[in-house]
Amino acid sequence: MFRSLLSSAKSLAIGDSGNKATKPEDLFPVVSKEVDGDDCDHDCATCTITYPRSFKIDEEDKLFGLIKGWATHVLVATGKTDWVRDVADEKGSVMQAIAGAKAPANGKLMLSASNIPTPHHPPSYSEPTTLLLLPAFILIENVTPATVPLVLEKIISQAPTNSTPLAPFSLPRSLEAPLPEASPAYIKELTTRPCPHQALILLCSQKTRDARCGQSAPLLRKELQRHLQPLGLYRDLDDERPGGVGIYFISHVGGHKYSANMLVYRRPDAFGLDHVERAKAEGDQELRPKKPEELRRKQRGVTKEGEEGKGQEEEEEENGEVGAAQCIWLARVKPEDCEGIVKFTVLQGKVIKPQSQLRGGFDRQRGVLSW
Repeated sequence: MFRSLLSSAKSLAIGDSGNKATKPEDLFPVVSKEVDGDDCDHDCATCTITYPRSFKIDEEDKLFGLIKGWATHVLVATGKTDWVRDVADEKGSVMQAIAGAKAPANGKLMLSASNIPTPHHPPSYSEPTTLLLLPAFILIENVTPATVPLVLEKIISQAPTNSTPLAPFSLPRSLEAPLPEASPAYIKELTTRPCPHQALILLCSQKTRDARCGQSAPLLRKELQRHLQPLGLYRDLDDERPGGVGIYFISHVGGHKYSANMLVYRRPDAFGLDHVERAKAEGDQELRPKKPEELRRKQRGVTKEGEEGKGQEEEEEENGEVGAAQCIWLARVKPEDCEGIVKFTVLQGKVIKPQSQLRGGFDRQRGVLSW
C-alpha cells in the first residue's frame, strides 16, 4: 500500500499520467523495409565528417528507459554554447532564478541553458531574455530573474505537459510584471508567442561536463544542416521563417557517456509525411515536406487555395496551439546517422536503431511515455 502511494506521488510530481512503454516499438514506430524502403536502416554513404579518434563512448549498456521523467522543458536563451558545470550556478541568470524558485504546479521541470540568441548583443544575464517552453512550443519573451516566479506560476504551471492529451490550449499573450520602482527600466510586459518551427533538434554541447559533447554538437549540426537545406527546412539561430527545423545547443541532459545525445521535438504530423509509406510512394513530390501554409489549410480542413486569406494570428486563434506531439530522445548519434534521422525521425517520427540509440521520450497523440 505504501509503495503504491509513493509511486502515485512520484508520478504526480513528474507529470506522468500516460501509459508506460516497456519496449521501444511500443513508444515510436520503427522503420521497416516493407514500408520505408530497402535503405531505411543504412548509414549515410556520403558523410565525410567523423568524430576524433579519441571519441570513445559506452556501446554496451541497454539504453531504453535510461532517462528520468519530466513534465515540461524550458530552454533559456543565453547566446552561449558552454556554461559553468551546473547552469543553475550561473550567477545572476534566469537559470539560477528558476532553480531557486518554487517548482511549477504541473510537475517536474527540466531546465536547459541554450545557445538561442538573446535580444541583446553581447549577451548579458543582466538583460531580459527569452524562454522556449516545451512541449508547448511557446516562446516567453522579456524574462528576467525577478519575473521568474510569475512565469512559473502563470505560464509554465498552466501549460500542457508531456502526458497531457494533444488538444488546443491557451496561455496568456502578455502579463504585466510587478517590478519594484527602483528596478532598471526594463520592458515590464512579459509576452508569449508560438515558436515558428515545426520541429526542434536539441544537442548537448556542454564541454565543461564532457569534452565529447563540445566535440560532437558542432559536427552533428553541420551534417544535419547538409541534409535539411535541400529540403528548405534548415533554420539557423536567427531564422524565424515559419516551418522548418530549429537546431539548438543545450546544457547537460545526463548520460554523456552515451554521447551524442539528441532530443527531437515534433509537432503532430510536422511535415505532412507521417503516414507516407516511402517504399510505395509514387514520385518524389509525395515525399517532399509540406509547406507551413499547406499544413495549416489541412489542419483547418481547407482544400481550396481561395479559402485562405486569414492572418497568422487569426489562424492561431481559430486552430489553437497544440505543441509537440513527440519527443524522441536518441543517444550514441554519429554523423553518418544524420541522413536517416532527418529522413525518418524528423520528417516522419520514426526510429531507425531502437535497440542501440533510443533512450526514451513521449508521444502525446498516443498517450505513451517511456517512464
